[in-house]
This record gives sequence, C-alpha cells and structure tokens, in this order.
Amino acid sequence: MQLKKTDIILMAFTTGLIVANIYYCQPLIILIAKEFNIAESDAGRITYLTQAGYALGLLFLVPLGDRLERKTQILYTTLLAIAALIAAALSPGFTILCIASVIIGFSSVVPQLILPLAAHLAEPTERGKVIGTIMSGLLIGILLSRTLSGIIGQLFGWRAMFWIAAVICSLLMLLIKKRFPESRPTFNGKYKDLMASLVKLTRELPELREASAINALAFSIFGAFWTSMVLLLDGAPYYFRADQIGLFGLAGAMGAMAAPLVGRIGDKKNPRIAVGYGLLILLIALLIFYFFGTHLYLFIFGILLLDLGQQGVHVSNQTRVYALIPEARNRLNTVFMTASFVGTSAGSAMSLALWKWSGWHGVCLGLIVLLLCALAVYIFTYKKNQTANLQTTS
Repeated sequence: MQLKKTDIILMAFTTGLIVANIYYCQPLIILIAKEFNIAESDAGRITYLTQAGYALGLLFLVPLGDRLERKTQILYTTLLAIAALIAAALSPGFTILCIASVIIGFSSVVPQLILPLAAHLAEPTERGKVIGTIMSGLLIGILLSRTLSGIIGQLFGWRAMFWIAAVICSLLMLLIKKRFPESRPTFNGKYKDLMASLVKLTRELPELREASAINALAFSIFGAFWTSMVLLLDGAPYYFRADQIGLFGLAGAMGAMAAPLVGRIGDKKNPRIAVGYGLLILLIALLIFYFFGTHLYLFIFGILLLDLGQQGVHVSNQTRVYALIPEARNRLNTVFMTASFVGTSAGSAMSLALWKWSGWHGVCLGLIVLLLCALAVYIFTYKKNQTANLQTTS
C-alpha cells in the first residue's frame, strides 16, 4: 500500500489529538493546586509523571508494533487512554490524579505506532517530508492542547478538559477502526527477544545513539520550558489566567508548522546538517528567554524560535533513525523516543527544582547548560566519525 495525501493528513490529525492527552494538564496546574490546596510547584509533578508514563509506554508498548498487528494494538491502547482520562476527571485526591496521569502518558503512545507505519509506506525520497507533515500534526496537537485546556479549565474547571479528551479519543477509535490500514508484523520472536534486540540495536548503531542523546537533551529543554513557563506567567510581571497562559501554545504551533520544510531539507541534504541548525536556533531562543523573559513580545518571539529549533532537531534526527534498518523501525523508534521523553520528564522535574532555587533565570541557565551539552555531543560525534573514516581509508 502506498500512502495517499489523505492518509498522511489523517495520520497527522490522529497523532495530534492523541498526543495532546499528555499536555492538557500543563496550563491547569494553577487550578489543580487551588482545588487540592497544594503548592503550584507540587501540582506541577503531574507534568513529569505524565511524560514518564509516556516514556514507559514507548519502552514497553511501541516495540510490539514490530510483532503485533499495529491497527489492533492502536485500538486497545486508545481504549486504555480513555479509561485513564475518565479516572483523572473523577480523581478524588491529588494522589489518584498522579496515578491516572502516569497511565494517560503510558497509553498515549499511539503516534509512535503511526510514525513507523508512515515511514514504512512512504517513498524513500519523500520520507522526510511525510514524517515532517505527521510531526506537524503531532506538535501542533501538543501546543494547541495547552491553548484548549487553558480556555476549558478557566471556563468549566480542570476536570472538564479530561472529560472532553475522553470523548475525543472515543471518536478517534471509530475513525481508526474504519480508515487505518492493517499491517503485518515483521518480527517473529518472543517478547523478551524483542526487548533484547533494543539493547543490541543501541549497541551496534552509533548514529542511533547520537540521535537519541541529542534528542533527549533537546526534549528536556522543551519539557522544562513549557512546565516552568506556567509558573512565570502566573506571577509578576504577567499575572495571567489559565486561559491566557494556554494561548501561548498558539505561538509554539506557528513554529511547529515548519516541520514539513525541515523534512524537505533533510530529504535533499544530509539531515544531520539540519540538526545543527536546530541546535543553534534553540540557543538563540534560550538567550532571549534569559535576557528578555519579562518582555512579552520578545518572549513570544523566543517561543517561535524554540519550537522551530525543536522541529529542526527532532524531525531531522527521526529521519536519520528511520533510514537505518527499515524492518526494525518500531524498535528504532522505541530507543529514540524513549530517550526523548525520558529527557522531557527529567527536564520538567529539573525545571521545578531550578524554579524553587532561583526562579526564571535559574531555569534558563539550566536549559543553556543542557543545550551546550547537546552541541558538545553533536560536535564530538562528528569529529569522532571523521577520525574513524580517515583511519578506514588509510
């Protein structure tokens, strides 16, 4: 089966709406803290618990896409997400909400089952563009989810957003069942063999290790910013409400629209070059946040750059990873995206600690250090590969 344009749009639409489950909670932190009478920084724990659940889902569910019929797996995983969203909406206390948040993250890995399928069906010369288009849907879903949840939370309370998300996922189940193609598994071994192969792939593929390390650091910056931003905008000099904070997701969505363009660059040139450009754009964004965090328009411009740089790093790295071993794309994606969302979760947790330590400037300094680490990995691995190539040819 060859991918049609309508198939790509449907996949982008589905990934965006399902991955949004992970991010609805972020603008709601303030409202949740008030209801349960806890500190806002403590309420922020649900952000990194959700992302940690997502990392667990990536590690334990996504590899099964190489062994199970993917459409069936997507349907059952979405059903679990619906149950978790309802549990969050009914949470009688913060502890139950935390548990439900982990399960929401765990069951929202459907986009990472869709992406390898799309990469498999796409023409090699169009793979970067296809991945970029679907990633646009995914990242716009991530960013607009904040806008939607901020507005819904302010108008109807934070629980209403989880009810709405459960309804959205229920409708998506019907759409997936009717329109998604079935896929035959490519791995015939046992589950333990499948998991063991993750270690083998990581050990044998240096490009996978490099892409995963850089992505983990970039995602930690991404997660840390969007978690701590809520705390910044809630206080001086902004004092914004939840719905106003959610609107900042619109700025991020504009940056996410660049994903197809980034994918085309990766198709025409070495996608590793686009990774380097993305890291430099991220550095500029972080410097803007540090020096001009209290200047609204420059802050918004920084968000545009942050998401543009994030796209440059992520889409280009993902294109590189999918090209390594086509028959193992689900497992490659597992290693790559698990590292990425471990980074997101760690970054979110780190930003809350840095906020308590030194406020917004402390957060920005921490993120700049992470970015410099990503640049170090990028430069070091390039020099190492150049040295290895010289030794091979001599």
